[in-house]
Amino acid sequence: MAALFGRRMRRGAASTAVAAAAMAALSASGAPSAVGEQPAASAAERPSAGASGQEDPSVTGDSPYHTDLPPLKGPGRNDPPDETPATGSAESGIPATVLDAYRKAEASLAASNPRCRVPWELLAAIGKVESGHARGGRLDTNGTTPSPILGPVLNGVGFANISDTDGGAYDGDTLHDRAVGPMQFIPQTWESWGRDGNGDGRRDPNNIYDAALAAGSYLCAHDRDLTVERDLHQAILGYNRSQEYLRTVLHWYDYYRKGAHEVPDGSQPAPGAPTGTGGKTPSPAPVRPGTPSPSPTKPGKPTKPAKPGDGSSSKPTPPPTTPPPTTPPPTTPPPTTPAPATRLVDLGDGAFSAPAGERFAERPAVRAERADKKPAAQAKVRFTLTGETGTTFEGGVTTVTVTTKADGVAKAPALLAGGKPGALTVKATLLGTTEPVTLGMRGEVTAPRADKLVRTDETELTCEAGATFEGHIALTATRDGQAAPGVAATATVLAGADPADGEKAADQGPYFLTPGDEPAEDRRTRELTLTTDAKGNLLLPELHTDDTTGTFRLRVETTGGAVVVLELKVTDPA
Repeated sequence: MAALFGRRMRRGAASTAVAAAAMAALSASGAPSAVGEQPAASAAERPSAGASGQEDPSVTGDSPYHTDLPPLKGPGRNDPPDETPATGSAESGIPATVLDAYRKAEASLAASNPRCRVPWELLAAIGKVESGHARGGRLDTNGTTPSPILGPVLNGVGFANISDTDGGAYDGDTLHDRAVGPMQFIPQTWESWGRDGNGDGRRDPNNIYDAALAAGSYLCAHDRDLTVERDLHQAILGYNRSQEYLRTVLHWYDYYRKGAHEVPDGSQPAPGAPTGTGGKTPSPAPVRPGTPSPSPTKPGKPTKPAKPGDGSSSKPTPPPTTPPPTTPPPTTPPPTTPAPATRLVDLGDGAFSAPAGERFAERPAVRAERADKKPAAQAKVRFTLTGETGTTFEGGVTTVTVTTKADGVAKAPALLAGGKPGALTVKATLLGTTEPVTLGMRGEVTAPRADKLVRTDETELTCEAGATFEGHIALTATRDGQAAPGVAATATVLAGADPADGEKAADQGPYFLTPGDEPAEDRRTRELTLTTDAKGNLLLPELHTDDTTGTFRLRVETTGGAVVVLELKVTDPA
Protein backbone atom coordinates (compact mmCIF):
# COMPACT_ATOMS: atom_id res chain seq x y z
CA MET A 1 0.00 0.00 0.00
CA ALA A 2 3.06 2.27 0.12
CA ALA A 3 2.52 3.30 -3.49
CA LEU A 4 -1.01 4.49 -2.75
CA PHE A 5 -2.00 8.09 -2.35
CA GLY A 6 -2.68 7.53 1.33
CA ARG A 7 -5.47 9.98 2.08
CA ARG A 8 -9.20 9.52 1.88
CA MET A 9 -11.34 12.34 0.57
CA ARG A 10 -14.76 13.19 1.89
CA ARG A 11 -17.16 13.26 -1.05
CA GLY A 12 -18.84 16.60 -1.43
CA ALA A 13 -16.22 18.50 0.58
CA ALA A 14 -13.56 20.74 -0.96
CA SER A 15 -10.43 18.79 -1.90
CA THR A 16 -7.18 19.55 -0.14
CA ALA A 17 -4.17 20.87 -2.02
CA VAL A 18 -2.52 17.46 -1.75
CA ALA A 19 -5.60 15.72 -3.18
CA ALA A 20 -5.72 18.21 -6.04
CA ALA A 21 -2.07 17.51 -6.80
CA ALA A 22 -2.73 13.78 -6.78
CA MET A 23 -5.64 14.19 -9.16
CA ALA A 24 -3.46 16.23 -11.50
CA ALA A 25 -0.74 13.61 -11.39
CA LEU A 26 -3.24 10.88 -12.19
CA SER A 27 -4.60 12.82 -15.14
CA ALA A 28 -1.09 13.35 -16.41
CA SER A 29 -0.38 9.63 -16.22
CA GLY A 30 -2.79 8.84 -19.05
CA ALA A 31 -6.12 8.46 -17.25
CA PRO A 32 -9.18 9.72 -19.17
CA SER A 33 -9.05 13.48 -19.20
CA ALA A 34 -12.50 14.45 -20.43
CA VAL A 35 -13.99 14.57 -16.94
CA GLY A 36 -15.42 17.91 -15.87
CA GLU A 37 -13.33 19.58 -13.20
CA GLN A 38 -16.10 21.45 -11.43
CA PRO A 39 -16.45 20.37 -7.77
CA ALA A 40 -19.21 17.94 -6.84
CA ALA A 41 -22.24 19.33 -5.08
CA SER A 42 -22.15 18.84 -1.35
CA ALA A 43 -24.56 16.44 0.28
CA ALA A 44 -26.44 19.37 1.76
CA GLU A 45 -26.86 20.90 -1.70
CA ARG A 46 -27.88 17.66 -3.39
CA PRO A 47 -31.69 17.16 -3.63
CA SER A 48 -33.22 14.52 -1.43
CA ALA A 49 -34.31 11.40 -3.31
CA GLY A 50 -37.98 11.10 -3.81
CA ALA A 51 -38.68 14.80 -3.37
CA SER A 52 -41.32 16.23 -5.61
CA GLY A 53 -39.99 17.20 -8.98
CA GLN A 54 -36.61 15.56 -8.44
CA GLU A 55 -35.07 12.74 -10.42
CA ASP A 56 -34.99 9.16 -9.17
CA PRO A 57 -32.13 8.22 -6.83
CA SER A 58 -28.92 6.83 -8.26
CA VAL A 59 -28.00 3.16 -7.89
CA THR A 60 -26.23 3.81 -4.60
CA GLY A 61 -28.41 6.69 -3.41
CA ASP A 62 -25.21 8.75 -3.67
CA SER A 63 -23.97 6.95 -0.55
CA PRO A 64 -20.28 7.09 0.50
CA TYR A 65 -17.66 5.15 -1.37
CA HIS A 66 -13.98 4.20 -1.03
CA THR A 67 -11.72 6.68 -2.81
CA ASP A 68 -8.34 5.03 -2.59
CA LEU A 69 -6.62 6.07 -5.81
CA PRO A 70 -4.47 3.84 -8.00
CA PRO A 71 -0.68 3.99 -7.52
CA LEU A 72 0.78 7.25 -8.80
CA LYS A 73 3.52 7.20 -11.44
CA GLY A 74 6.15 9.74 -12.33
CA PRO A 75 9.35 11.25 -10.96
CA GLY A 76 10.33 9.94 -7.54
CA ARG A 77 8.34 6.67 -7.96
CA ASN A 78 9.68 3.19 -8.55
CA ASP A 79 7.79 2.86 -11.85
CA PRO A 80 8.66 4.93 -14.93
CA PRO A 81 5.92 7.41 -15.87
CA ASP A 82 4.68 5.43 -18.89
CA GLU A 83 5.04 1.94 -17.53
CA THR A 84 1.86 -0.10 -16.92
CA PRO A 85 1.23 -1.65 -13.48
CA ALA A 86 3.75 -4.38 -12.79
CA THR A 87 2.31 -7.89 -12.95
CA GLY A 88 1.71 -9.09 -9.44
CA SER A 89 1.52 -5.66 -7.81
CA ALA A 90 -0.81 -5.55 -4.84
CA GLU A 91 -3.18 -2.92 -6.20
CA SER A 92 -3.62 -4.57 -9.61
CA GLY A 93 -4.65 -7.82 -7.93
CA ILE A 94 -8.35 -8.71 -7.88
CA PRO A 95 -9.72 -11.59 -5.74
CA ALA A 96 -10.34 -14.68 -7.85
CA THR A 97 -14.09 -15.04 -7.30
CA VAL A 98 -14.68 -11.32 -7.74
CA LEU A 99 -12.68 -11.24 -10.98
CA ASP A 100 -14.61 -14.27 -12.22
CA ALA A 101 -17.90 -12.47 -11.51
CA TYR A 102 -16.81 -9.34 -13.41
CA ARG A 103 -15.75 -11.38 -16.43
CA LYS A 104 -18.89 -13.50 -16.46
CA ALA A 105 -21.04 -10.38 -16.29
CA GLU A 106 -19.16 -8.98 -19.28
CA ALA A 107 -19.71 -12.22 -21.25
CA SER A 108 -23.40 -12.40 -20.32
CA LEU A 109 -24.04 -8.81 -21.39
CA ALA A 110 -22.05 -9.28 -24.60
CA ALA A 111 -24.59 -11.97 -25.54
CA SER A 112 -27.75 -10.23 -24.33
CA ASN A 113 -26.83 -6.62 -25.18
CA PRO A 114 -23.96 -6.60 -27.70
CA ARG A 115 -24.42 -2.89 -28.48
CA CYS A 116 -23.44 -1.88 -24.94
CA ARG A 117 -19.93 -3.42 -24.93
CA VAL A 118 -19.46 -3.15 -21.17
CA PRO A 119 -15.87 -4.07 -20.20
CA TRP A 120 -15.18 -6.08 -17.06
CA GLU A 121 -12.51 -3.52 -16.13
CA LEU A 122 -15.25 -0.92 -15.67
CA LEU A 123 -17.16 -3.25 -13.33
CA ALA A 124 -13.88 -3.84 -11.49
CA ALA A 125 -13.33 -0.10 -11.12
CA ILE A 126 -16.79 0.40 -9.63
CA GLY A 127 -16.44 -2.67 -7.42
CA LYS A 128 -13.09 -1.38 -6.15
CA VAL A 129 -14.49 2.06 -5.36
CA GLU A 130 -17.74 0.81 -3.80
CA SER A 131 -16.54 -2.03 -1.59
CA GLY A 132 -12.87 -2.77 -2.22
CA HIS A 133 -13.89 -5.84 -4.25
CA ALA A 134 -16.28 -7.23 -1.61
CA ARG A 135 -13.92 -6.46 1.29
CA GLY A 136 -10.94 -7.99 -0.46
CA GLY A 137 -12.81 -11.07 -1.71
CA ARG A 138 -14.27 -12.21 1.60
CA LEU A 139 -16.98 -14.44 0.12
CA ASP A 140 -18.43 -17.88 0.67
CA THR A 141 -18.29 -20.65 -1.94
CA ASN A 142 -21.33 -19.22 -3.76
CA GLY A 143 -19.85 -15.73 -4.02
CA THR A 144 -21.94 -14.22 -1.21
CA THR A 145 -20.54 -12.01 1.55
CA PRO A 146 -20.70 -13.71 4.98
CA SER A 147 -22.26 -10.56 6.41
CA PRO A 148 -24.00 -7.77 4.49
CA ILE A 149 -21.95 -4.83 3.26
CA LEU A 150 -24.17 -1.91 4.28
CA GLY A 151 -23.80 1.77 3.52
CA PRO A 152 -24.82 4.41 6.07
CA VAL A 153 -28.44 5.23 6.84
CA LEU A 154 -29.74 7.48 4.04
CA ASN A 155 -31.63 9.82 6.33
CA GLY A 156 -30.59 13.11 4.74
CA VAL A 157 -27.88 13.82 7.32
CA GLY A 158 -24.86 14.28 5.07
CA PHE A 159 -26.34 11.96 2.42
CA ALA A 160 -29.50 11.52 0.35
CA ASN A 161 -32.81 11.18 2.21
CA ILE A 162 -34.51 7.96 1.10
CA SER A 163 -37.34 6.58 3.21
CA ASP A 164 -37.61 2.80 3.54
CA THR A 165 -38.82 1.04 0.38
CA ASP A 166 -38.28 -2.65 1.23
CA GLY A 167 -39.53 -3.04 4.79
CA GLY A 168 -35.95 -3.79 5.81
CA ALA A 169 -35.86 -6.96 3.69
CA TYR A 170 -32.50 -6.10 2.12
CA ASP A 171 -30.87 -3.66 4.52
CA GLY A 172 -32.48 -4.47 7.89
CA ASP A 173 -33.72 -0.86 8.25
CA THR A 174 -37.46 -0.17 8.28
CA LEU A 175 -37.13 3.63 8.49
CA HIS A 176 -34.62 4.52 5.76
CA ASP A 177 -32.84 2.74 2.93
CA ARG A 178 -29.16 1.82 2.90
CA ALA A 179 -26.91 0.76 0.04
CA VAL A 180 -26.35 -3.02 0.09
CA GLY A 181 -23.76 -5.46 -1.19
CA PRO A 182 -20.45 -5.42 -3.10
CA MET A 183 -21.84 -3.03 -5.75
CA GLN A 184 -23.85 -0.95 -3.22
CA PHE A 185 -27.41 -1.00 -4.61
CA ILE A 186 -30.16 0.75 -2.68
CA PRO A 187 -33.20 -1.56 -2.27
CA GLN A 188 -35.57 0.23 -4.67
CA THR A 189 -32.95 0.21 -7.45
CA TRP A 190 -32.20 -3.45 -6.81
CA GLU A 191 -35.90 -4.29 -7.22
CA SER A 192 -35.69 -2.89 -10.76
CA TRP A 193 -32.19 -3.96 -11.79
CA GLY A 194 -31.39 -7.01 -9.65
CA ARG A 195 -30.21 -10.02 -11.69
CA ASP A 196 -29.48 -13.70 -11.08
CA GLY A 197 -25.86 -13.90 -12.16
CA ASN A 198 -25.01 -17.35 -10.77
CA GLY A 199 -28.15 -19.23 -11.85
CA ASP A 200 -29.34 -20.20 -8.38
CA GLY A 201 -32.85 -18.79 -8.93
CA ARG A 202 -32.28 -15.85 -6.56
CA ARG A 203 -31.43 -12.17 -6.99
CA ASP A 204 -29.21 -11.38 -4.02
CA PRO A 205 -27.47 -7.97 -3.80
CA ASN A 206 -24.94 -9.56 -1.40
CA ASN A 207 -23.82 -12.04 -4.08
CA ILE A 208 -20.99 -10.76 -6.27
CA TYR A 209 -22.23 -12.62 -9.40
CA ASP A 210 -25.75 -11.19 -9.06
CA ALA A 211 -24.48 -7.71 -8.15
CA ALA A 212 -21.91 -7.51 -10.97
CA LEU A 213 -24.46 -8.52 -13.62
CA ALA A 214 -26.98 -6.05 -12.19
CA ALA A 215 -24.41 -3.26 -12.24
CA GLY A 216 -23.53 -4.02 -15.85
CA SER A 217 -27.20 -4.11 -16.84
CA TYR A 218 -27.73 -0.72 -15.24
CA LEU A 219 -24.70 0.78 -16.96
CA CYS A 220 -26.10 -0.45 -20.30
CA ALA A 221 -29.52 1.18 -19.78
CA HIS A 222 -30.95 3.69 -22.26
CA ASP A 223 -29.32 1.84 -25.20
CA ARG A 224 -25.86 3.07 -24.21
CA ASP A 225 -22.64 2.22 -26.04
CA LEU A 226 -19.91 2.36 -23.39
CA THR A 227 -17.19 2.81 -26.00
CA VAL A 228 -18.67 6.29 -26.51
CA GLU A 229 -17.22 8.67 -23.92
CA ARG A 230 -20.49 10.55 -23.31
CA ASP A 231 -22.40 7.30 -22.70
CA LEU A 232 -19.62 6.03 -20.42
CA HIS A 233 -19.66 9.17 -18.27
CA GLN A 234 -23.47 9.23 -18.07
CA ALA A 235 -23.50 5.59 -16.99
CA ILE A 236 -21.00 6.17 -14.18
CA LEU A 237 -22.73 9.35 -13.01
CA GLY A 238 -25.99 7.41 -12.92
CA TYR A 239 -24.32 5.12 -10.42
CA ASN A 240 -23.35 8.03 -8.15
CA ARG A 241 -24.03 11.63 -9.15
CA SER A 242 -20.65 13.11 -8.22
CA GLN A 243 -17.89 14.46 -10.47
CA GLU A 244 -15.35 13.30 -7.88
CA TYR A 245 -16.84 9.79 -8.08
CA LEU A 246 -16.65 9.89 -11.88
CA ARG A 247 -12.98 10.87 -11.80
CA THR A 248 -12.13 8.17 -9.27
CA VAL A 249 -13.86 5.38 -11.19
CA LEU A 250 -12.25 6.48 -14.47
CA HIS A 251 -8.81 6.43 -12.87
CA TRP A 252 -9.31 2.84 -11.65
CA TYR A 253 -10.81 1.83 -14.99
CA ASP A 254 -7.74 3.14 -16.80
CA TYR A 255 -5.48 1.44 -14.24
CA TYR A 256 -7.11 -2.01 -14.66
CA ARG A 257 -7.08 -1.71 -18.44
CA LYS A 258 -3.29 -1.42 -18.28
CA GLY A 259 -2.97 -4.64 -16.33
CA ALA A 260 -4.67 -6.68 -13.59
CA HIS A 261 -4.21 -10.16 -12.23
CA GLU A 262 -5.96 -12.70 -10.03
CA VAL A 263 -5.15 -13.10 -6.34
CA PRO A 264 -6.62 -15.57 -3.82
CA ASP A 265 -9.89 -14.62 -2.16
CA GLY A 266 -9.39 -12.92 1.18
CA SER A 267 -5.68 -12.36 0.62
CA GLN A 268 -6.06 -8.59 0.49
CA PRO A 269 -6.88 -6.38 3.46
CA ALA A 270 -10.43 -5.17 3.68
CA PRO A 271 -10.83 -1.48 2.82
CA GLY A 272 -11.10 1.09 5.57
CA ALA A 273 -14.11 3.25 6.28
CA PRO A 274 -15.73 4.85 3.23
CA THR A 275 -15.68 8.57 2.68
CA GLY A 276 -18.36 10.63 4.34
CA THR A 277 -18.45 8.58 7.55
CA GLY A 278 -19.18 11.49 9.78
CA GLY A 279 -15.60 12.53 10.43
CA LYS A 280 -14.32 9.20 11.74
CA THR A 281 -10.62 8.71 11.15
CA PRO A 282 -9.97 5.80 8.79
CA SER A 283 -7.77 3.00 10.03
CA PRO A 284 -4.08 3.28 9.08
CA ALA A 285 -2.85 1.22 6.17
CA PRO A 286 -2.00 -2.32 7.36
CA VAL A 287 1.64 -3.38 7.53
CA ARG A 288 2.55 -6.53 5.68
CA PRO A 289 4.01 -9.43 7.69
CA GLY A 290 7.78 -9.29 7.75
CA THR A 291 8.01 -5.55 7.16
CA PRO A 292 10.26 -3.85 9.76
CA SER A 293 8.66 -1.21 11.85
CA PRO A 294 10.27 2.15 11.20
CA SER A 295 12.27 3.51 14.13
CA PRO A 296 13.46 7.11 14.35
CA THR A 297 17.20 7.76 14.22
CA LYS A 298 19.06 10.93 14.96
CA PRO A 299 20.37 12.58 11.84
CA GLY A 300 24.13 12.71 11.47
CA LYS A 301 24.88 9.99 14.03
CA PRO A 302 26.17 6.85 12.27
CA THR A 303 25.46 3.43 13.65
CA LYS A 304 28.40 2.09 15.65
CA PRO A 305 29.75 -1.14 14.16
CA ALA A 306 29.91 -4.19 16.40
CA LYS A 307 33.28 -5.25 17.75
CA PRO A 308 34.46 -8.83 17.49
CA GLY A 309 34.14 -10.72 20.74
CA ASP A 310 31.74 -8.31 22.44
CA GLY A 311 28.85 -10.73 22.16
CA SER A 312 27.45 -9.24 18.98
CA SER A 313 26.57 -11.54 16.14
CA SER A 314 28.00 -10.95 12.71
CA LYS A 315 24.51 -11.61 11.27
CA PRO A 316 22.03 -8.73 11.27
CA THR A 317 19.19 -8.92 13.71
CA PRO A 318 16.00 -9.93 11.88
CA PRO A 319 13.36 -7.19 11.83
CA PRO A 320 10.36 -7.56 14.08
CA THR A 321 7.26 -8.90 12.43
CA THR A 322 3.79 -7.56 12.69
CA PRO A 323 0.88 -10.01 12.82
CA PRO A 324 -1.36 -9.92 9.74
CA PRO A 325 -4.26 -7.52 9.97
CA THR A 326 -7.58 -8.89 11.06
CA THR A 327 -10.87 -7.97 9.54
CA PRO A 328 -12.69 -5.57 11.86
CA PRO A 329 -16.17 -6.66 12.83
CA PRO A 330 -18.97 -4.83 11.01
CA THR A 331 -20.06 -1.68 12.76
CA THR A 332 -23.69 -2.56 12.18
CA PRO A 333 -25.00 -5.98 13.24
CA PRO A 334 -26.36 -7.92 10.27
CA PRO A 335 -30.15 -8.07 10.02
CA THR A 336 -31.75 -11.12 11.51
CA THR A 337 -33.06 -13.70 9.07
CA PRO A 338 -36.88 -13.81 9.22
CA ALA A 339 -38.75 -17.08 9.49
CA PRO A 340 -39.34 -18.71 6.10
CA ALA A 341 -42.65 -18.73 4.26
CA THR A 342 -44.80 -21.82 4.73
CA ARG A 343 -48.04 -21.07 2.84
CA LEU A 344 -49.56 -19.11 -0.04
CA VAL A 345 -52.82 -17.17 -0.07
CA ASP A 346 -54.68 -16.34 -3.31
CA LEU A 347 -55.34 -12.60 -3.52
CA GLY A 348 -57.62 -12.82 -6.57
CA ASP A 349 -61.41 -12.47 -6.70
CA GLY A 350 -61.96 -15.79 -8.40
CA ALA A 351 -61.52 -16.84 -12.03
CA PHE A 352 -60.16 -14.16 -14.33
CA SER A 353 -60.79 -13.85 -18.06
CA ALA A 354 -59.93 -11.86 -21.17
CA PRO A 355 -60.96 -12.00 -24.83
CA ALA A 356 -58.56 -13.76 -27.17
CA GLY A 357 -55.63 -11.59 -28.22
CA GLU A 358 -56.05 -9.08 -25.39
CA ARG A 359 -54.37 -8.35 -22.07
CA PHE A 360 -55.96 -9.67 -18.88
CA ALA A 361 -57.12 -6.83 -16.64
CA GLU A 362 -56.14 -8.78 -13.51
CA ARG A 363 -52.67 -10.05 -12.65
CA PRO A 364 -52.43 -13.30 -10.65
CA ALA A 365 -51.22 -12.44 -7.16
CA VAL A 366 -50.48 -14.38 -3.97
CA ARG A 367 -49.23 -13.56 -0.51
CA ALA A 368 -46.51 -15.67 1.11
CA GLU A 369 -47.03 -16.13 4.84
CA ARG A 370 -44.98 -17.57 7.66
CA ALA A 371 -46.28 -20.13 10.11
CA ASP A 372 -47.60 -17.30 12.31
CA LYS A 373 -49.59 -16.00 9.28
CA LYS A 374 -47.47 -12.86 9.04
CA PRO A 375 -46.21 -11.75 5.59
CA ALA A 376 -42.95 -13.33 4.45
CA ALA A 377 -40.61 -10.97 2.60
CA GLN A 378 -37.97 -12.19 0.12
CA ALA A 379 -39.81 -15.45 -0.56
CA LYS A 380 -39.50 -16.90 -4.07
CA VAL A 381 -42.74 -17.72 -5.90
CA ARG A 382 -42.78 -19.39 -9.31
CA PHE A 383 -45.81 -18.79 -11.55
CA THR A 384 -46.48 -21.37 -14.28
CA LEU A 385 -49.14 -21.24 -17.04
CA THR A 386 -50.90 -24.38 -18.29
CA GLY A 387 -53.62 -24.82 -20.91
CA GLU A 388 -54.08 -24.88 -24.69
CA THR A 389 -55.10 -21.26 -25.23
CA GLY A 390 -51.68 -19.91 -26.23
CA THR A 391 -51.71 -17.48 -23.30
CA THR A 392 -48.34 -16.19 -22.04
CA PHE A 393 -46.96 -13.80 -19.49
CA GLU A 394 -45.74 -10.47 -20.78
CA GLY A 395 -42.49 -11.18 -22.58
CA GLY A 396 -43.76 -14.39 -24.18
CA VAL A 397 -42.82 -16.76 -21.33
CA THR A 398 -45.00 -19.29 -19.52
CA THR A 399 -42.90 -19.55 -16.34
CA VAL A 400 -41.58 -16.70 -14.20
CA THR A 401 -40.18 -16.40 -10.66
CA VAL A 402 -41.09 -13.40 -8.48
CA THR A 403 -39.65 -12.32 -5.11
CA THR A 404 -42.13 -11.12 -2.48
CA LYS A 405 -41.79 -7.64 -1.02
CA ALA A 406 -42.17 -6.57 2.60
CA ASP A 407 -45.93 -7.19 2.46
CA GLY A 408 -45.33 -10.77 1.31
CA VAL A 409 -47.11 -10.16 -1.99
CA ALA A 410 -45.89 -11.61 -5.29
CA LYS A 411 -47.62 -10.51 -8.48
CA ALA A 412 -47.12 -12.31 -11.77
CA PRO A 413 -46.43 -10.22 -14.89
CA ALA A 414 -49.43 -9.25 -17.01
CA LEU A 415 -51.12 -12.09 -18.90
CA LEU A 416 -51.60 -11.85 -22.67
CA ALA A 417 -54.51 -14.01 -23.85
CA GLY A 418 -53.75 -16.36 -26.73
CA GLY A 419 -55.84 -16.70 -29.87
CA LYS A 420 -57.71 -19.82 -28.83
CA PRO A 421 -60.64 -19.53 -26.39
CA GLY A 422 -60.65 -21.96 -23.50
CA ALA A 423 -59.65 -22.56 -19.88
CA LEU A 424 -56.22 -22.06 -18.38
CA THR A 425 -54.54 -22.40 -14.98
CA VAL A 426 -51.88 -20.29 -13.30
CA LYS A 427 -50.01 -22.38 -10.73
CA ALA A 428 -48.09 -20.55 -7.98
CA THR A 429 -45.33 -22.58 -6.27
CA LEU A 430 -43.47 -21.48 -3.15
CA LEU A 431 -39.79 -22.30 -3.65
CA GLY A 432 -37.28 -23.28 -1.00
CA THR A 433 -39.64 -25.40 1.10
CA THR A 434 -39.14 -29.03 2.08
CA GLU A 435 -42.77 -29.85 1.30
CA PRO A 436 -44.35 -28.66 -1.97
CA VAL A 437 -46.56 -25.58 -1.53
CA THR A 438 -48.68 -24.82 -4.60
CA LEU A 439 -51.80 -22.84 -5.38
CA GLY A 440 -53.87 -23.05 -8.58
CA MET A 441 -55.77 -20.07 -10.03
CA ARG A 442 -58.26 -20.60 -12.88
CA GLY A 443 -58.65 -18.34 -15.85
CA GLU A 444 -60.41 -18.28 -19.19
CA VAL A 445 -59.78 -16.94 -22.67
CA THR A 446 -63.11 -15.90 -24.18
CA ALA A 447 -64.00 -15.32 -27.82
CA PRO A 448 -62.25 -12.37 -29.43
CA ARG A 449 -64.27 -9.17 -29.62
CA ALA A 450 -64.70 -6.15 -31.86
CA ASP A 451 -65.61 -2.62 -30.84
CA LYS A 452 -66.50 -1.34 -34.30
CA LEU A 453 -68.30 -2.79 -37.34
CA VAL A 454 -68.66 -0.99 -40.67
CA ARG A 455 -70.21 -1.91 -44.02
CA THR A 456 -67.69 -1.94 -46.87
CA ASP A 457 -69.81 -2.83 -49.96
CA GLU A 458 -72.25 -0.74 -52.00
CA THR A 459 -74.82 -3.39 -52.83
CA GLU A 460 -78.38 -2.07 -53.45
CA LEU A 461 -80.55 -3.42 -50.63
CA THR A 462 -83.80 -3.41 -52.63
CA CYS A 463 -85.23 -6.55 -54.19
CA GLU A 464 -88.47 -7.76 -55.78
CA ALA A 465 -90.54 -10.35 -53.93
CA GLY A 466 -89.63 -13.92 -54.80
CA ALA A 467 -86.16 -12.94 -56.06
CA THR A 468 -82.58 -12.66 -54.69
CA PHE A 469 -80.73 -9.51 -53.59
CA GLU A 470 -77.85 -8.75 -55.91
CA GLY A 471 -74.32 -9.25 -54.57
CA HIS A 472 -73.21 -9.93 -50.98
CA ILE A 473 -73.21 -7.66 -47.95
CA ALA A 474 -69.62 -7.13 -46.71
CA LEU A 475 -68.52 -5.71 -43.36
CA THR A 476 -65.23 -5.23 -41.46
CA ALA A 477 -64.76 -5.61 -37.69
CA THR A 478 -62.00 -3.78 -35.80
CA ARG A 479 -60.75 -3.54 -32.22
CA ASP A 480 -58.87 -0.47 -31.08
CA GLY A 481 -58.51 0.54 -34.71
CA GLN A 482 -56.94 -2.79 -35.73
CA ALA A 483 -58.49 -5.66 -37.68
CA ALA A 484 -60.33 -8.07 -35.38
CA PRO A 485 -59.96 -11.63 -36.71
CA GLY A 486 -61.92 -14.62 -35.42
CA VAL A 487 -64.75 -12.51 -34.02
CA ALA A 488 -68.17 -14.16 -33.88
CA ALA A 489 -71.07 -12.21 -35.40
CA THR A 490 -74.82 -12.85 -35.61
CA ALA A 491 -76.89 -11.63 -38.57
CA THR A 492 -80.66 -11.46 -37.95
CA VAL A 493 -83.52 -10.39 -40.25
CA LEU A 494 -86.02 -8.36 -38.21
CA ALA A 495 -89.58 -7.41 -39.12
CA GLY A 496 -90.44 -3.78 -39.73
CA ALA A 497 -88.34 -0.66 -40.21
CA ASP A 498 -88.91 0.63 -36.66
CA PRO A 499 -87.02 -0.75 -33.60
CA ALA A 500 -90.41 -0.70 -31.87
CA ASP A 501 -91.32 -3.60 -34.12
CA GLY A 502 -89.10 -5.80 -31.96
CA GLU A 503 -85.69 -7.45 -32.02
CA LYS A 504 -86.83 -11.00 -32.68
CA ALA A 505 -86.17 -12.70 -35.98
CA ALA A 506 -88.96 -12.19 -38.52
CA ASP A 507 -91.09 -15.18 -39.55
CA GLN A 508 -91.40 -13.99 -43.13
CA GLY A 509 -89.55 -11.75 -45.57
CA PRO A 510 -85.86 -11.97 -46.60
CA TYR A 511 -83.96 -15.10 -45.55
CA PHE A 512 -80.60 -16.89 -45.85
CA LEU A 513 -80.02 -20.48 -46.97
CA THR A 514 -77.88 -22.73 -44.80
CA PRO A 515 -75.49 -25.16 -46.54
CA GLY A 516 -76.75 -28.70 -47.09
CA ASP A 517 -78.41 -31.13 -49.50
CA GLU A 518 -81.92 -30.71 -48.18
CA PRO A 519 -84.55 -28.86 -50.23
CA ALA A 520 -84.27 -25.08 -50.12
CA GLU A 521 -87.56 -24.81 -48.22
CA ASP A 522 -85.96 -26.76 -45.34
CA ARG A 523 -82.77 -24.68 -45.28
CA ARG A 524 -84.32 -21.25 -44.85
CA THR A 525 -83.16 -19.24 -41.82
CA ARG A 526 -83.45 -15.61 -40.74
CA GLU A 527 -80.70 -15.84 -38.08
CA LEU A 528 -77.16 -16.81 -38.96
CA THR A 529 -73.84 -16.97 -37.02
CA LEU A 530 -70.58 -16.12 -38.80
CA THR A 531 -66.91 -15.42 -37.93
CA THR A 532 -64.59 -12.71 -39.25
CA ASP A 533 -61.61 -13.84 -41.32
CA ALA A 534 -57.92 -13.13 -40.64
CA LYS A 535 -58.37 -9.52 -41.76
CA GLY A 536 -61.54 -8.95 -39.73
CA ASN A 537 -63.77 -9.16 -42.80
CA LEU A 538 -67.30 -10.58 -42.75
CA LEU A 539 -69.09 -11.60 -45.98
CA LEU A 540 -72.76 -12.48 -45.61
CA PRO A 541 -74.29 -15.16 -47.85
CA GLU A 542 -76.96 -14.26 -50.43
CA LEU A 543 -80.27 -12.91 -49.22
CA HIS A 544 -83.41 -14.32 -50.82
CA THR A 545 -87.01 -13.13 -50.52
CA ASP A 546 -90.36 -14.85 -50.28
CA ASP A 547 -93.64 -13.36 -51.48
CA THR A 548 -93.89 -10.87 -48.58
CA THR A 549 -93.27 -7.24 -49.47
CA GLY A 550 -92.36 -4.35 -47.19
CA THR A 551 -89.43 -2.91 -45.22
CA PHE A 552 -87.28 -5.10 -43.00
CA ARG A 553 -84.12 -4.66 -40.93
CA LEU A 554 -80.90 -6.67 -41.03
CA ARG A 555 -79.09 -6.45 -37.69
CA VAL A 556 -75.45 -7.66 -37.50
CA GLU A 557 -73.81 -7.74 -34.03
CA THR A 558 -70.35 -8.98 -33.00
CA THR A 559 -68.96 -10.28 -29.76
CA GLY A 560 -67.99 -7.14 -27.91
CA GLY A 561 -71.14 -5.20 -28.87
CA ALA A 562 -70.29 -3.74 -32.29
CA VAL A 563 -73.60 -3.40 -34.23
CA VAL A 564 -74.71 -2.47 -37.76
CA VAL A 565 -78.41 -2.22 -38.74
CA LEU A 566 -79.29 -2.14 -42.45
CA GLU A 567 -82.67 -1.49 -44.08
CA LEU A 568 -83.99 -4.08 -46.58
CA LYS A 569 -86.81 -3.25 -49.00
CA VAL A 570 -88.89 -5.89 -50.78
CA THR A 571 -91.09 -4.57 -53.58
CA ASP A 572 -93.84 -6.07 -55.75
CA PRO A 573 -92.61 -7.85 -58.86
CA ALA A 574 -92.31 -5.57 -61.90
